[in-house]
Amino acid sequence: MTKKKSRRKFIKQSSLGATALSLGAMDLSAKSYRNIMGANDRLNVAIAGLGRRLGAYFSPVSRKESNVKLLYLCDVMKSQREKAAGRFAEYIDYKPKLENSFLKVIEDKDVDVLINATPDHWHAPGTIMATAAGKHVYVEKPCGHNPREGELLIEAAKKHNKVIQMGNQQRSAPESIEIIKEIHNGIIGEAYLAEAFYSNGRGEVVNQKPVPPPEGLDWELWQGPAPRRDYTHNTWDYNWHWYGWNYGTAETGNNATHELDVARWALQVDFPKEVRVDAQKRHFINDGWTMYDTMLATFEYENGKTIKWDGKSRNAYKTYGYGRGTIIYGTEGSVYVDRGRYELYDRGGKLIKESLSTAEEGGTQLGGGGDMSTLHVANFFDSVRGIAKQNSPIDEGHISTLLCHLANISSRLKKPLNCDSSNGRILDDEAMKLWGREYEPGWEPKV
Repeated sequence: MTKKKSRRKFIKQSSLGATALSLGAMDLSAKSYRNIMGANDRLNVAIAGLGRRLGAYFSPVSRKESNVKLLYLCDVMKSQREKAAGRFAEYIDYKPKLENSFLKVIEDKDVDVLINATPDHWHAPGTIMATAAGKHVYVEKPCGHNPREGELLIEAAKKHNKVIQMGNQQRSAPESIEIIKEIHNGIIGEAYLAEAFYSNGRGEVVNQKPVPPPEGLDWELWQGPAPRRDYTHNTWDYNWHWYGWNYGTAETGNNATHELDVARWALQVDFPKEVRVDAQKRHFINDGWTMYDTMLATFEYENGKTIKWDGKSRNAYKTYGYGRGTIIYGTEGSVYVDRGRYELYDRGGKLIKESLSTAEEGGTQLGGGGDMSTLHVANFFDSVRGIAKQNSPIDEGHISTLLCHLANISSRLKKPLNCDSSNGRILDDEAMKLWGREYEPGWEPKV
C-alpha cells in the first residue's frame, strides 16, 4: 500500500470517519453524552478572527463528513470579513452572515460551536464567554494570555459541560500519534530529554507611531479585554505579537506552544519544578520589536526529565537541520519528530525507521492549514457529538501553554523560577504578580 493510500485509509478510519466509533469505546459517561450534540446532528459554526489561520478551516468546515453549517464569519476589520466571505465561497454554496461583533455572535442561540482565532488577548476571555453562552469552542494557541486564564478555561469547560480544544494540531497528526505511542511503549528505552526548537527569519518591524485606526477597523472592540490605549501604526495586523505584553505572548506563546506540547506529550510530564531562561533581543536593535527575539529555556521536572526550548525568531539558521521540531532522547535511542516526519535512531545514532507524511501543514510560514489541522478540527467536531475522544482536552492545552508563560515570566524578571510541581504555580511573590493581568474594567473573565 502506498503512503498516500495508507494515509487516506487512516483519515477514513479516524475522527473523519467517526460514525464507525461506538460510545462505549470512547469512555464517555451517560450524563456527559446527554449534554452534548447527537451523533448525527448538524453543528452550526461561527468563526471569530479571520486572519492568517483562516485557511485552516476551509476543509473541515466544507467537508460533507463534518456535517456543519457556517453561520457566521466574524471580525472587527471590515476588509477581513469581506475577504473571508470571498474565499469561503470557493468551498461552500451558501453565504454565512458577516458580523463585526463577537458578542452578537455568541448571543445567537443557533450557534453550537465557536472557532476562536482572534488575537491572543481574546482567546481565553472570548472562549469563557462563549461557553457561558452555551457554545463549544475550538480556540487557537496559545489558549490563554496568562497562566490564570488557562486555569479559568478548565473551570469553564467543567462548569458549563462544554468541549474546549486548543489548536495544537500535531496531537492529531497520524505520524506523531504513532511515534509517541512507540516512545511510551519503550522503543527508545526511558525517554529523559526533549529538545524543542523553532528557527525563523522574521524581518525588521516598523516602529510604532500614533495614527488613526485603519478604515473599517473597530479598534475599541479589537482591544476587548485589554486596557485601552490609542492606536499605533500597524498594531492590528500581526505586529501586535511584538508590541509589548498588552496583546501578545511573544514568539514563545506564538510558536513554542506547539513543540513544547509535543515534548511534554513524549516525556509524559506536566508541571515543572524549575524554569531557567536566557532571552534577549538580538536583531534589528532599533526597530519596533519590544521583546526578546531569541530564547533558550530549560524546564526541569521532579522525575529527572528535562525539556529544552531553542527559539530563534529572526535567525533562520537550521541548527537541527529543520526549521522546527522536537528531538526526544531515551536510554536506548532517539527520535526526531515534526509536522511532516519522524525519524527513529538507535543508541549508536543509526537511522532504523523513518515515516514521511504526504500531507501539507504550515511550518514556519505565516498562517497555513493542511491535513493535520483538518484532522484536529474534525476531532473537535466529533468530540462535541460524543463519538470521539478529544485528542487534546483543554487541561492538556493549558499545561503546554503554561510552559510558555513561565518562560516569558522568567525572561521578564530575568531570574529563574521555582514552581509547585503539582500545579505549576510559581513559588515567588514577585513572579506571581504576572500570573494574571490587568483587564479593561468590565472585561474581566468570569466563570
